[in-house]
Parts: sequence; structure tokens; C-alpha cells
Amino acid sequence: MVPVSASGLHRGGHPCRLTVIPNVAQPSLAAGRLEACATQQGGIGCGLEGRFAGRRPVLPRRPGDAPVLQAVLPNALTRGGGPHSRFLSMRLLRYRSRTFRSQLAAFCRAAAPARELQETVAAILADVRERGDAAVVDQAARIDGARLTPRGFRVTPADLAGAAAALSSSDRAAFLAARANVRAFNRRTLLRGWSGRNRQGARVGEKYDPIRRIGINIPGGQVPLVSTVVMTVTLAQIAGVPEIAVFTPCDREGRVAPGLLAALQLCGITEIYRVGGVYGVGAMAYGTKSIPAVDKIFGPSNAYVCEAMRQVFGAVGVAGLPGPSELMVIADDTARADYAAADLLAQAEHGSGKEKIYLVTTSARIRAAIAAEIEAQLAGLSRTEVIRRVLTNGFLAVETENLDQAADVANAIAPEHLELLVAAPAAAGLTRQITTAGAIMTGNETPTALGDFTAGPSHVLPTGRSGRFFSGLRVADFMRRTSLVQYDRASLRRAAPVVTAFAAIEQLDAHGRSVEIRME
Repeated sequence: MVPVSASGLHRGGHPCRLTVIPNVAQPSLAAGRLEACATQQGGIGCGLEGRFAGRRPVLPRRPGDAPVLQAVLPNALTRGGGPHSRFLSMRLLRYRSRTFRSQLAAFCRAAAPARELQETVAAILADVRERGDAAVVDQAARIDGARLTPRGFRVTPADLAGAAAALSSSDRAAFLAARANVRAFNRRTLLRGWSGRNRQGARVGEKYDPIRRIGINIPGGQVPLVSTVVMTVTLAQIAGVPEIAVFTPCDREGRVAPGLLAALQLCGITEIYRVGGVYGVGAMAYGTKSIPAVDKIFGPSNAYVCEAMRQVFGAVGVAGLPGPSELMVIADDTARADYAAADLLAQAEHGSGKEKIYLVTTSARIRAAIAAEIEAQLAGLSRTEVIRRVLTNGFLAVETENLDQAADVANAIAPEHLELLVAAPAAAGLTRQITTAGAIMTGNETPTALGDFTAGPSHVLPTGRSGRFFSGLRVADFMRRTSLVQYDRASLRRAAPVVTAFAAIEQLDAHGRSVEIRME
């Protein structure tokens, strides 16, 4: 292992990929030697004072990939008396790099669905549309290994009651506490109709009505999202939706996660189908003999289900395209490195491998400390392999010179979740500047997990840069607006010259005549 200065590892403005390896062979690198290295004159800005594997970056595996740097971290990064068998791989981009914009865009594009995925989804949807129940049965067997019959699609009242009865008192209390917060927050957002007069004296206004029938996708599988019941059903009920159908996948024996069923029972939901994934979206959108179609689809999703929602939009409404989870942490020297690392790891554990996590810092020291904490904390988590896939493929660090640049990065990425682990005055400024984040969590005491489970706003948030034009789920998404207009004879006379003028300009004489006939 040859000591190399950081300044020799970044040339031509190209970003490097930093690989952090726990040091077990060099005890002389004492714990706590994570000092900020000088980065102003060049170098990768890694902020690691240690030793590097060779004098040059390892060549990228694919064109356009960032070069890889392998850095040895102190012995403090090993636990339980033995070394880690893997290492943390962190892509690092510098805001001032000539290639920053293109590299950032390439990283974000990696979340876009591949053609093969699009074609797979299209084939499943077409099958459900053409064959209905039979297709749902076949796809459930092929994808989830579940043996279902149309009569068994729907969860029985006995299953719901049994799950609710088995729920522990502590879990019940947690669920009800979260639901109370979500209900209180979202009641404040309920839209109400209004009526008034326009400048011509006509009565105008708006009315809001709940969507008549909705379908809610609740992911199951490795991580059954019980909290999604709270974050979707509660809002639909505030809006007054009369028909709420829930779709969630089952296991090979046809069982649905009992926690999900208990939560649905507590919310008073009775129409639940053990049908999920892409074929579940198809059933919601097109309907089958056993499953009535819905008017709009809600809920978080993985990459396949998100693509399915995109493809059925138009045949049915879709409340955004919330795909695999994302988190951006903006950290300055006031950030707690252990907190930041814990939050990044939390969003990486969802399980799809498509999650994206971003670390944006103005400080090489804090970036190094967070990298070390990630590796240290990872050893004690249960979903290590899942998390490592995300750290390898979906983790990006960005070095900025100031927080204005950090805000620019955030607005470009439009992260689902954004944590501001910065000094209080700076956090207020960033909150004003950043306009595309799904949800902003401020301060060292506000982990994203609070928003996931209990804070109040729905955790169904835009991903894949769709925060540029979508917002997080709210009560208004479960409602539709109708404009109301009523003229009388006097107001009609005041409006007639305007209609006559526009009808002539647009050469739509029948439009003009429809007003003139009322003036005769």
C-alpha cells in the first residue's frame, strides 16, 4: 500500500469514485484519524487521511463511469473482532467539475426503466386486459408462486378479524398514534367549494367531490409497508371516497402480511385483494369479472409497478409515479455524522436495489466521517446485502463549495426526501431555495423515518425527479374539482360583446350565434 496525496487522484475535472475499505492490516492508522485533507487545490475531495491502493484510480468498468478510489479506513470500522468482507463504494462528483452536469444527469437517468422492463410490464398488462381473472391467476403463480382462484382473490372478513385480534397492544397504540397525526395534518388541507360573482355579474365557483372508486397499491413482499395503510387510506377517508379497494400481494400460500390486514381492519377497509404487483395494477385499471375497475390508482411502488402505473395512465387516473425510495442529505459541519449515516442506511434498506441516496456536503471532514459511520453501522443491520447493493449502485456524494450550490443540486435532483443537517439559519434559507423536494426534514433530530411513519404528511412522495412537477400525496388527490357557472339575462348582455369578438377572431360563428340567439 503506497501513500498518495489526494491532489494526484483527480485530473482534468473528472469525478472519482471513492471506495472505503476498513483497515485491519495497518493498526498504525489509529481510530479517529479521519481528518479533512486539503482539497482546495484539486484531489477528489474525499476528506480521508489514510492510504490508497496504488497511485492511480482504478479504471471504470463502463464508459462514463466515475473512476474508483480505494481508501483504507481505521481499525474502528471493524466490529465483533473481525473485518468486514465487503467495502463501501461511493461515487463522488464535484460541483465545479466541467463534467458535473452530465455526470449527475447520467446517474439520475440510471433510475429510468430499461426497455426490457417496459416490455415485460406491457406484456403483463396486455394479458390482464385480454384474459381478466385467468391472467391474474396465471401471473400470480408465475411471479409470486401463489396459487389463487378468482373466488380467493378477496380477503375474507374472518382473515381481517383474526389479524386485528392478534395485533399486540403496543403495535395497536403505535398505529393509532400515527393515524391521529396523519388525520390531524391532512384535515387542514381539505379543499372546500366556494361561490362568488365575476365582473359581469354571473355566479361562478367551484365544488369538490370525492373520486367515486379508488385502488390503493400496498407493497408487500420483503418489506410489507403497513405504514402505507395510514398514509393513503386515512387521506381517502378524509376526502369522503365511498369505495376504497386495496391491492397487496400474497405469499405462496395466499397469505397477506398480518400487520397489513390488522391495519386495514382498524381503518375500516373491507375490500382487499391478495393481488399485487404489475398484474394488480392491470386489474385495477381494466377490471376483471371478479375485480371491478377503479377510477384512480394510489400508493408507492417498485420499479415494475411504477412503470405499470405509467402505462395505464389515461385508461385510469394515477396519483403520481412514486417509485423506489430516495433520500438526499445536505450536511455542513454541524451535522451529526452518525445520524446522517443512519438515515442514509435506513432509506437503502427497502429492498428493491433501485433506491437512490445522495450526500451533499461543503465539508470534506463531515463527508469522511459519514462514510466511516456508514461502514461501521452497516455491520449491525439485518438487511446488509440489500443495503450494500444500494450503496454500490445508488449512492452518490456531491462536493459543493457553499450551500447555494447544494440548493442547486437539490433542485436538479428533486429528491423524494431531503434532510437539512445544517445550522438553523442556513436551514431556513435552504428551505426557501429548494422547491422540488417531496418532503424536507430539518435538523439533526428529524430523521426521515419520522416522516415515513408518524409525522403527519403522507409518505407517498414523488421520485425519479418527478418532484419537479408532482407533489406528495394529499387529500386533494382523492377529489376532483368541478367549475360552476350561472348567468342571468343582465350578466349575459354584459358578456355578449366578448363572446362575439372571440367567435369572430376564431371563426367559430356557431359559438357567437349561441349567445346572440338569447339576445333576440
